[in-house]
Amino acid sequence: MAVIINNESAQQKALQSEKPNMLFVTLVSIVAALGGILFGFDIAVVSGAVEFLQQRFSLSEFQVGWAVSSLIVGSVTGAALSGYMSERIGRKKVLLAAGFLFVVGSICSALQDTFTGYVIFRMIGGVGIGITSTICPVYNAEIAPAKYRGRLVALNQLAIVTGIFLVYFQNSWIVSLGDEAWGVSTAWRWMFGVGAVPGLIFMLLMLFIPESPRWLIKQNRPYEALPILLKIHGEEAAKQEVLDIKESFKNENDSLKQVFAPGIRVALFIGVMLAIMQHITGINAILYYAPVIFKGMGLGTDASLTQTIWIGLINVLFTIVSVWLIDKAGRKVLLMIGTSLMTLCLIIIGAAFKMGLTTGPLVLIMILIYVAAYAISLGPIVWVMISEIFPNRVRGKAVAIASMALWAGDYLVSQAFPPLLSSAGPSNTFWTFGAISLFVVFFIWRKVPETKGRSLEQMENMWLGK
Repeated sequence: MAVIINNESAQQKALQSEKPNMLFVTLVSIVAALGGILFGFDIAVVSGAVEFLQQRFSLSEFQVGWAVSSLIVGSVTGAALSGYMSERIGRKKVLLAAGFLFVVGSICSALQDTFTGYVIFRMIGGVGIGITSTICPVYNAEIAPAKYRGRLVALNQLAIVTGIFLVYFQNSWIVSLGDEAWGVSTAWRWMFGVGAVPGLIFMLLMLFIPESPRWLIKQNRPYEALPILLKIHGEEAAKQEVLDIKESFKNENDSLKQVFAPGIRVALFIGVMLAIMQHITGINAILYYAPVIFKGMGLGTDASLTQTIWIGLINVLFTIVSVWLIDKAGRKVLLMIGTSLMTLCLIIIGAAFKMGLTTGPLVLIMILIYVAAYAISLGPIVWVMISEIFPNRVRGKAVAIASMALWAGDYLVSQAFPPLLSSAGPSNTFWTFGAISLFVVFFIWRKVPETKGRSLEQMENMWLGK
């Protein structure tokens, strides 16, 4: 007995002494996370183009919302397909296909002379975005060591906000090249068309990264997965990882019922709720319509686009802070702090509009604090949690369901915001988002567990009560 205990102790020490190859893991994770650049580009590019589109195609308030949200309809479809496709042909091939759809959508939406044609190709690009938004975090979660998984998955959100930030600069620069008439006829086309460049770069770099080792083991190809895990973990830890992953796939079947099995359905409920909450707290109303909001405060087109750049910069900086803190402070702490601040800012913004205090810096400052709070909490952490809380055997399906819910929440906000702002007014609109944010605070406090430092296999045991 003593010999067995000593052997087990020696094995544990050997596993702990092996350090993961973080250079390899980080480089691979960065490449996969570049899918977030495409995501950020596509959701934000329309913020600079929407007014030109409204004039070019004589759009109603509802059609303005449709010009923005048509991308999201495609994204819901892409998210729905992503789980099945990634389980069948692998994470890497699906991401390559998503990059291709994004490139086609970017180029063709820029070339359209009818609003219907624009909407169709925005949807096609949206399918690619729905896939990358679902599979990029999953890929990074599956390849990352547990200790560093939070920050590596959060790289996806950092890529998203970087894409948004770069687009704000791009839109401001393109608008500066001509007058209003040139903007209506040509500027919006360049805004969308430039998206083909990051799409092509993403496809090229994807050719050089490995397939997910967990997916390979699921396909009974451990001989292909082991060299990848060896590069990540070292020999002893890699062998143990293969055994743990194999064990987690026992009793698997292809039935969707597995996602709703006892224990797992609790994880699914939390994942879906977090996904919806990421958007219905109002962030995309600000990201999509920031120039419109600022123009409503009396700023001109150039000034409103400049203020939007500040939003992008704050978004990037505080996402970096979140990436740094997420594996130290934990997921739940950052979610509680961030959503509480968001609630407070939304209430103050609504009050400022109600009392006519929009000409000073108050609203801009509160919007920037709101974006900073979102960037350290719901922005990156929701993607981290929905990619890590589900068991290996249902992860593809479960993440696809959560992503569909996320995009549905995004669609609801982006479609409803213009008519809501017009009918209810800005104060009531922001107070509505504030009330929703307050609910999110209580939900996180009562229902969301801390997942810091747990392996994906340990997470499964947590839900199943093992």
